[in-house]
Amino acid sequence: MHYVYLLRSVSDGGFYIGYTANLRKRFAQHAKGTSLATSHRGPWKLIYYEAYLNQENTLGRERYFKSGSGQIETLPG
Repeated sequence: MHYVYLLRSVSDGGFYIGYTANLRKRFAQHAKGTSLATSHRGPWKLIYYEAYLNQENTLGRERYFKSGSGQIETLPG
């Protein structure tokens, strides 16, 4: 399986969108601060993910979320 996921920073409320083939391992990297892209903004909460059978669909969805059309306006909480 391949996953696109959305994290929210507990410290500053910012978002991070990524993709991975191993969601638990990747989230653990974010939580430990070993991911360069997110190490300075943690701790993180996993607030959303979608699973896909192939990487191509996952990357397409990630691109959509990062585009102007897929931007997050407001999430509760």
